[in-house]
Amino acid sequence: MFGADKGTSSRLDGKQLVIGIVQARFNQSVTNALAKACWDELLACGVQEKNIEHVQVPGALEVPVALQAMAEKGGYDALIALGCIIRGETYHFELVSNESAAGVTRVSLDHQLPIANAILTTENMDQAVARQVDKGRDAAQVAIEMANLLDDLA
Repeated sequence: MFGADKGTSSRLDGKQLVIGIVQARFNQSVTNALAKACWDELLACGVQEKNIEHVQVPGALEVPVALQAMAEKGGYDALIALGCIIRGETYHFELVSNESAAGVTRVSLDHQLPIANAILTTENMDQAVARQVDKGRDAAQVAIEMANLLDDLA
């Protein structure tokens, strides 16, 4: 083993964490399922319901600005981006996918704040539905693990 590692289970302890969630409403049946799975996993990992702030925005392009506002407000240990972009017949899919991902990454790096990006980018609705629960859970775990890692590194 290379170096000391506290192990994943200790990093999935969310009891002391404050988490913000930004959910895009576009493709709402998928984003609602993402949000439910995310909430359920946050609670299962010990994050207190009162320590979760959940806001909604129209679509994936609006997610980064809401994340930025939350990061600037402060008080969060990690943030989570939830959305669903499904390929259409035009270049719009690439534009929205690329720009939303770049915006999420920029906010994370600018504020040195972990942001779990669970904005799905799929070819069709079937792929989105197949991923909605697992990716919602994954986002919660990533947010908690990275918040605890950054705390350990501080």
